[in-house]
Amino acid sequence: MEGNFVVVKGSRVSYVEHGAGQSLLYVHGNTGSSRWFERVMEVPGFRTIAPDMPNFGRSEPLPGEPDMDRYADFIIDFIEALHLKNPILVGHSLGGAVCISLVARRPAVVRALVLVDSSSPSGLVTPEDRHPLIETMRTNRDFLSQALFATVPALKDRVFFDSLVDDATHMAAPAWIGNARALSNFHYTGRCSVFTNPVLVLWGRKDAIITEAMARETVEAFPHARLEIMETVGHSPMVEDPAGFLKILSEFVSGLGKEHA
Repeated sequence: MEGNFVVVKGSRVSYVEHGAGQSLLYVHGNTGSSRWFERVMEVPGFRTIAPDMPNFGRSEPLPGEPDMDRYADFIIDFIEALHLKNPILVGHSLGGAVCISLVARRPAVVRALVLVDSSSPSGLVTPEDRHPLIETMRTNRDFLSQALFATVPALKDRVFFDSLVDDATHMAAPAWIGNARALSNFHYTGRCSVFTNPVLVLWGRKDAIITEAMARETVEAFPHARLEIMETVGHSPMVEDPAGFLKILSEFVSGLGKEHA
């Protein structure tokens, strides 16, 4: 797996990639980075790419207030910078909201969509009275570690988990509260039907953030979507059960018809 940097609209962006073939682009979630996809980069027949979005990991901050549409615009610019043709998008959590914004506004850019324990089109509201807890996560690594562990209940590798926490500490300061507000204000209900290509909604039964009702709401928002439930994992299947995640993903992408290429 190669680590690279590319300049996108004047900002230096970090990304990793593996393999060759049709493009498959991973979009990480809040406090995330490309490392969340480290164990699922090998998809036979695909060039898999995972950037650190602006405000995250080793990429430069995004000027101004965080916003799902602005993150989505970055992904479009990143696709153009790497000359990717009709990639398959895989969005996790907040990254799912980013992907929803992208396909609702630019449906022709994407071949197919996978939403992993994603925010629904109606957003994910964090009450204002919980913002002090988010600030504590930003400034207290032990508290951050406890909070992140709730998102990966089936992950047993403590060393790998600690690396995820390390990456989370690099998130830009304004993004901690800013991302929560952006997800609270995210409203794409009724706007997803323009994306008529295949959609897979993947949800972990033990997810403490996204409910099954939210996952089913997301399925209903798209004309050609289906739900796959992983019974033994929580919010982050790609780190909790990489083999199971890859099996489901590989079956989905191998079943895509040539009409969507």
